[in-house]
Amino acid sequence: MSLYDLFLEPLSYDFMVRALASTVIASAVCAVLSCWLVLIGWSLMGDAVSHAVLPGVVLAYVLGAPFALGAVVFGFLAVALIGVVRDTSRVKEDAAIGIVFTTLFALGLVLISVTPSQTDLNHIIFGNLLGVATSDLIQIGVLGAITLTLLVLKRRDFTLYAFDPTHAHAIGLNPRVLGAALLGLLALTAVVALQVVGVILVVAMLIIPGATAYLLTDRFGRMLVIAPSFSVLAAVTGLYLSYHLDTASGGMIVLVQGAGFTLVYLFGPRHGIVGKRLAKRRRELARG
Repeated sequence: MSLYDLFLEPLSYDFMVRALASTVIASAVCAVLSCWLVLIGWSLMGDAVSHAVLPGVVLAYVLGAPFALGAVVFGFLAVALIGVVRDTSRVKEDAAIGIVFTTLFALGLVLISVTPSQTDLNHIIFGNLLGVATSDLIQIGVLGAITLTLLVLKRRDFTLYAFDPTHAHAIGLNPRVLGAALLGLLALTAVVALQVVGVILVVAMLIIPGATAYLLTDRFGRMLVIAPSFSVLAAVTGLYLSYHLDTASGGMIVLVQGAGFTLVYLFGPRHGIVGKRLAKRRRELARG
């Protein structure tokens, strides 16, 4: 297979060009946000919000409203319900998160099953990267630009909140507002990634890039460069592999990201398991 067949021939189709543009935007935005989610320890919260937005997206479709509006409303509703269940019962936070997000996700599935539509709403669940229309690409681009701009402008406040919310409060910042802002951006990012991998796999794009970068560097500023670089490279590779192997594009993108994380986990120069054991072995041999 020539280089033209490998890289350029897929781009002769308009749907692949739109898919590539959507993939690059969604993977970059998800990766930047994932740096804060990993630092704060919000992996499970990211999973919850990404699933809980499903009924909001379906209702927005029914009412003719923007998907992002429904997603943000149900994202905050999920967080509020989790807080109520956690604070007013003996149920711990992880159980409250599981109960709320599975219930809202089930509500979304029921709404999809009873909603008459000429559009296949199952694409919200599994993604429809190769079916991205020009209007979808515009929505992904606008929401991605808004999310990325807010993250960059407020990066110092968000970073201080992630490392030390008490210090943030002491210097006049409101940790509750910062946390709510991050959750709102999380809901918007879930909408950005819906077309690429669907509700079920959105959490992978929200966690894996940040976790991978976290294993490669101890500096947060470098994480913000490594995570989106890794995510975009993995997403583009996954898209090309799905084209040539005729497999599901969303699943292949997440598989490539997972494979990349596995390589870094094993062979990463700073925190790789194999590297640390080899270094320990060398130190033992040096001591005799």
